[in-house]
Amino acid sequence: MGPFSITLIILLAIVVLALLYAVSAYNNLVTLRNQFKNAFSQIDVQLKRRYDLIPNLVETAKAYMKHEREALEAVIAARNHAASSEERAASAPGDLQAMAGLAGAENALNGALGRLFALAEAYPDLKANQTMMQLSEELTSTENRVAFARQAFNDSVTSYNTACEIFPASLIAGSFGFVRAGLLEIEVVEREAPRVSFS
Repeated sequence: MGPFSITLIILLAIVVLALLYAVSAYNNLVTLRNQFKNAFSQIDVQLKRRYDLIPNLVETAKAYMKHEREALEAVIAARNHAASSEERAASAPGDLQAMAGLAGAENALNGALGRLFALAEAYPDLKANQTMMQLSEELTSTENRVAFARQAFNDSVTSYNTACEIFPASLIAGSFGFVRAGLLEIEVVEREAPRVSFS
């Protein structure tokens, strides 16, 4: 074997290794992208459950809060806007604009719900209503599930984004259209815990 043959074999081995790396990097990026899309589907399920609970909550409150029509309508309007933003985000999980739109709509909904619960404090009969308590508890439970699902989604997106940015995988990502995915950052509104007094 001459020096030319050895050089050719070495070059061929380098090309084969580079191709194997490219295939491996591409497959890894596809896997990570599918993982964050799956993680978003878990958020999707919980948000839809939340959106289904809100009209029942408003209907229950409506019977007691006749003079708070604006607050009730604000919750429904915010819920409808959040639901449409969620549909856009579900069709393109990770899209920067869709995630920002959903986060903004969810923050507005959280604010409207916070105002509704603050107003409900002035209505003792409403606070004591069994349906209202049950709906409020279900809503809180669902919000906790959304928070856990959102954390899993953001973790998956971070792993995907990191894989897209690390060199030399970034060359594969850029060549095959893998773009940076957006995180879902929703402000969490803390509700005051009910106070119990036996005196």
